[in-house]
Amino acid sequence: MKFELHHASGPAGPRTGTVHTPHGSFPTPAFMTVGTQGTVKGVTPEQVRATGAGILLGNTYHLLLRPGPELLERAGGLHRFMRWDGPILTDSGGFQVFSLGHINRIGEDGVVFKNPLNGDLVDLTPERSIATQHAIGGDILMAFDDCPPAGGDDPAAARERSKLAMERTHRWLDRCVAFHRGRGRDGRQALFGIVQGGTDEGDRAACVEAVCSHDLPGYAIGGVAVGEDTAAIDRIVAHTAPLMPADKPRYLMGVGYPRDIVAAVRSGVDLFDCVLPTRHGRSGHAFTAAGALKLKNAPFREDFAVLEDACDCPACVGGYTRAYLHHLVKCGEILGGVLLTLHNLRLYQRLMADLRATIPGGRWDAFFSRWPCAIGPEEGQAADERR
Repeated sequence: MKFELHHASGPAGPRTGTVHTPHGSFPTPAFMTVGTQGTVKGVTPEQVRATGAGILLGNTYHLLLRPGPELLERAGGLHRFMRWDGPILTDSGGFQVFSLGHINRIGEDGVVFKNPLNGDLVDLTPERSIATQHAIGGDILMAFDDCPPAGGDDPAAARERSKLAMERTHRWLDRCVAFHRGRGRDGRQALFGIVQGGTDEGDRAACVEAVCSHDLPGYAIGGVAVGEDTAAIDRIVAHTAPLMPADKPRYLMGVGYPRDIVAAVRSGVDLFDCVLPTRHGRSGHAFTAAGALKLKNAPFREDFAVLEDACDCPACVGGYTRAYLHHLVKCGEILGGVLLTLHNLRLYQRLMADLRATIPGGRWDAFFSRWPCAIGPEEGQAADERR
């Protein structure tokens, strides 16, 4: 994997670039569509590609359980199995350890969790996470990390847990790197390290130093959007991203509202992923440049406008009205979720394309006039002052 930096607006500002992988290249800043179990729910790879997606994300935890790494290896890897010929990034399973904490036990060697499909106990160690990702065949792999929840009722306990997770993440990264290089995969699959440290800026800086002491093709900011508020996310991302190597891609894991993506891009982040556009689409929510629409709500019953006049997704170009989508969602019809998924995915790719076009010239006033949904507190205050 190679990262080509095209434009950087200073050490702590937005950047544009291109990531080159064995399965093709894609421009940055980029949003990675999530295909958790080898599919983007309800839509085909061809439809996903038509939204403008240049890279997909596959989930190691779920693919380990079903269909399993052995079958994926026999199938020739996830690319062939799901018929996607572009780049794939695989997460490590660390976030699922956090989100499914009620069925796991974490220790120094790794995690033991109960398989939700059959109740069997499964060991997930740093080495097994990397071996599974090797079998999946992703172009970019993520190191196995300890991702703790934010905050809690006991600040001292939360701080202690965060520090333990950070130090354990360092030790697990050592094991991931040794296993990955021992299997001779450096030339074919790029391993990224993950920076933890909670909401403490000192811990984040220390973790950047430890993780980036390994010369890896890229690095990620993990452990955000796990319970902290938006202001804390902004602060930690703005503090952490500029500390990371300028010549490597910077990936913010799991952050996905348009406003949060734009704030992180302006702090120098290059890659994003989130289930929001697909999950919200299936539940009847449409993202638009002006803000989100909850199509289940009664006012849309007789709204005969399309979701967004400026959008070129199949739902908007096809003339499907908000009233019709409201009807589909209320009836639980699959088509409603499909059309809203495609619309949301296209919205995110339009947003990223506009960011890439805006960054070199820095015309942020014009950008926010086109994307009111991305306006944060600072931009909103500046707009009020201009008025």
